[in-house]
Amino acid sequence: MSKLQLSIAVGNYDRMRPLIDGDVQIDGVDPVFMLQDPEEIFFRAFRHADYDICELSLSSYSVKTAAGTSPYVAVPVFPSRAFRHSSVYVRSDRGIDRPEDLKGKRIGVPEYQLTANVWVRLFLEEEYGVKASDIRWVRGGYEDPTRVEKIALKLPEGVVLESAPEGQTISNLLADGEIDGVIGPRAPSCFDRGHPKVKYLFDDPQKSAAEWYEHRQLFPIMHTLGIRKTLADQHPWLPGAIAKAFEQSKEVALARLSDTSATKVTLPFVEDQLRNARRLMGHDFWSYGFANNEHVIDRFLAQHHAEGLSSRRLQPAELFHPASLERFKI
Repeated sequence: MSKLQLSIAVGNYDRMRPLIDGDVQIDGVDPVFMLQDPEEIFFRAFRHADYDICELSLSSYSVKTAAGTSPYVAVPVFPSRAFRHSSVYVRSDRGIDRPEDLKGKRIGVPEYQLTANVWVRLFLEEEYGVKASDIRWVRGGYEDPTRVEKIALKLPEGVVLESAPEGQTISNLLADGEIDGVIGPRAPSCFDRGHPKVKYLFDDPQKSAAEWYEHRQLFPIMHTLGIRKTLADQHPWLPGAIAKAFEQSKEVALARLSDTSATKVTLPFVEDQLRNARRLMGHDFWSYGFANNEHVIDRFLAQHHAEGLSSRRLQPAELFHPASLERFKI
């Protein structure tokens, strides 16, 4: 039997390299990898279903799954996870010194429903009492004013979302003081350029995130991995094979990262960061699989539905192909 030749679109992460380089094989699959930025993958996946297998925004995928319109079914592989206390940027001349000071402010977002923004709104409300309706939201591209919201939204009453003025980006609006802050998965370019009046909301985002994790035990999931539904229906063995291979690839990447005789990434103090992460979060801090992550997904889905983004309250298992929910053990 010949192998399936399948297109796989993912980011160029260390945890993908063993698969991309051929050190880890996918049973029964001859993969054609496309290494792309998340914005391109998500746009093409949700607009045109361009790929056989691809990374999916957890938020966009939840919207589509709740509506019954997703061309993909996920397996519990999580290529991107991130604490998002470093995703809130504010003007330093607006009296915003703590999260509660965001109330009544105009805050830019590249897209309202982005997964990172759902997580930020979750902890702003849960930890600091700042609700989505307390902020006036301004949607626009970071650096390109033609960026669109990929998913149609029906927001709850009281949540105000306006578009940036024509031809304007949220980075420029922040730099010019037309908005008070930006929340999103990337830093606006004015922050990267060292704008003197743009700063992090949290003075020490890593410390704030670690304290939040200790309290809530949540390591936010940003992306999952989707398989075209027609393929999964035609080849019932495929979801399990994909989940297994991506888990193996991550384990190889972590083993390489742990070998600090010659550091594998261009960053000092890697061994200290790895040790600190495991001290805080356990050995398998970047876990795949359903059982280890059900509580994280459930908390996200509750917030997602409460914000009016998903049309019904999804249960975590609904996101994943049934064959990928359990793993064999020896």
